[in-house]
Amino acid sequence: MSQKNETTALIIALLATASILGGGYFWLQSQCAAGQEFFFCGSGKSPQKSPTSGSASSPLPPPPSPQEVVSFVPPTSIPSGTTIRINGATSMVQINQALKAALTAKFQGVEVLTNAQGSDRGLEELARGAIDIAAVSRPLTESERSQGLASSPIVRDAIAIVVGVKNPFAGGLTTTQVKDIFTGKITSWSEVGGSAATIQVINRPPISGTYQSFRQEVLQGGEFGRGTNFKMMERDATTPILRVLGLNGISYATYGQIANQKTVRALAIEGILPSEPNYPWQRTLYYVYKEPASEAVKAFMGFVASSDGQEAIFRANEDLQR
Repeated sequence: MSQKNETTALIIALLATASILGGGYFWLQSQCAAGQEFFFCGSGKSPQKSPTSGSASSPLPPPPSPQEVVSFVPPTSIPSGTTIRINGATSMVQINQALKAALTAKFQGVEVLTNAQGSDRGLEELARGAIDIAAVSRPLTESERSQGLASSPIVRDAIAIVVGVKNPFAGGLTTTQVKDIFTGKITSWSEVGGSAATIQVINRPPISGTYQSFRQEVLQGGEFGRGTNFKMMERDATTPILRVLGLNGISYATYGQIANQKTVRALAIEGILPSEPNYPWQRTLYYVYKEPASEAVKAFMGFVASSDGQEAIFRANEDLQR
């Protein structure tokens, strides 16, 4: 082979090598840019993926929920002499009583003390250690969570709009009409197809979780009216409210508490009754405890999660809706 041919061959080989090296370099750079974990990406250090990186085939996990629901183990025994104190939402009176009856029947010597002075009162007493569990008809606020309070969802519930059984208004209402009645924009039954009588709005006190849920869900964060046709009850109790509805009153209550009442009736909203699954105003009821949970709380919450506890809750709701 002549020197000229050897030189030509050497040039071709060098060009091929450069092409291979250059192509490899750009391939490696593209892999680094794509987030591949190779040691040679960067300046001699093992690369770290950005916490926001991801791909269509491997999407980022959803952000964590504000609070994970703790699972409690159903108790096999509870020491005799254990006392469990509950206070809170009137919406959960029947559930409290049903669980109390079932638990004390199964575990002799255990006492369950229940009260129903409103969600806020229950949370206040829980925060200062006066009770073990608060029954609450609304989600906890961030401020309440910061105090070490944790909640467990118990059951779904509907907020019913109620009138006295002898109220001449026989129709239903729209969501807008309900909002306008409770904010004071509508003050006569004639404005919703009824008589010319003034609508008497019977309201709950602000300490009520149902009051707060109603304001958030139904009034969409708006304020209740304060006209002469508004009456605010002094305590959060459903029975006194139902007694004063009369011919022209209107109020709201957890559906479970009025479903089998003979003196009142629930109005259809957008043509849907609160007993139907697509009723517009539904919420979750909770038990709230202080972390770390005491042994009494663990026992009670474990019983709630057990088959006996779930049956008690089911029967309480079933009895109310007959």
